Amino acid sequence: MAIAAALFAALLFALASVFQQREAECQPRNKSLRLSLVARLATRPRWLIGLCFDAAGYGCQWVALSRGSLVLVQPLLVVSLLFALPIKARLVPYRMRSWDWSGALLTTAGLGVFLFVSHPTAGHPTVPGSAWAALLFVTALVAGTLVVLGRECSPRWRAMAFGTAGGVVFGTSAALTKDSAHLLSLGVGSLLSSWQPYALLAAGAAGMVLSQSAFQAGPLDASLPTLLATDPVVSVVVGAVVFGESLRAGLIASGAEVVSFSAVVAGIFILAHTEATKAVGARQLELSPS
Repeated sequence: MAIAAALFAALLFALASVFQQREAECQPRNKSLRLSLVARLATRPRWLIGLCFDAAGYGCQWVALSRGSLVLVQPLLVVSLLFALPIKARLVPYRMRSWDWSGALLTTAGLGVFLFVSHPTAGHPTVPGSAWAALLFVTALVAGTLVVLGRECSPRWRAMAFGTAGGVVFGTSAALTKDSAHLLSLGVGSLLSSWQPYALLAAGAAGMVLSQSAFQAGPLDASLPTLLATDPVVSVVVGAVVFGESLRAGLIASGAEVVSFSAVVAGIFILAHTEATKAVGARQLELSPS
């Protein structure tokens, strides 16, 4: 159930990105990192359609995280790039070539090997307050540092910095989602009387601003891979350290896990730097207002 829900969430997130990235790229640069950017985007019908797909995808992600571990669910969401790329190429239009599909093959194979070898297990459902405090502090520190550094960089590096910051925040949001789903299983009262759902709303808003600012700041092949690669990496670390989710141990197993997960990340970067993605980015610039 968790795997099916995660894959369906990935498809919905892919559809969301098709609509949202095209609109964010066309927004004025002086709106970056501001809530007014989201407010402007909210007046665009295509972006709102993407937001509906986002909401539906998040609902599926909630179901997946309520039944599976962070280590299992979040890496599966990387599949959204495999769904999004051919859709976007179709819109340009652009005919995908063998090199375009090589990244998809590497990502899919790496993900399959990682999940098979690691055999992730569920951890404990509750997290101590001290662990949450440390996680939120580190998240704010890392994301804030990336934003400060990124604002002084060129558009490409700015997009990469903002995308990485967004991935860090979304990784922490996934942890808050998992904890909120557990609280909801105890009753609506338990959920509403806890701080986690409100922190989740704040983290979700911050992640939205960062991701849209990354799409706006520079080319798609700079923002998208950092955003998609950082989220599962952060989620795997948080799942293991904070929730106590374990991976299969041993020299061979650990080595295979590192290699396969590295293949996933490498596949993401190959996919995001193919001519298909660059063609989409060029088309977005042509459509942007002067």
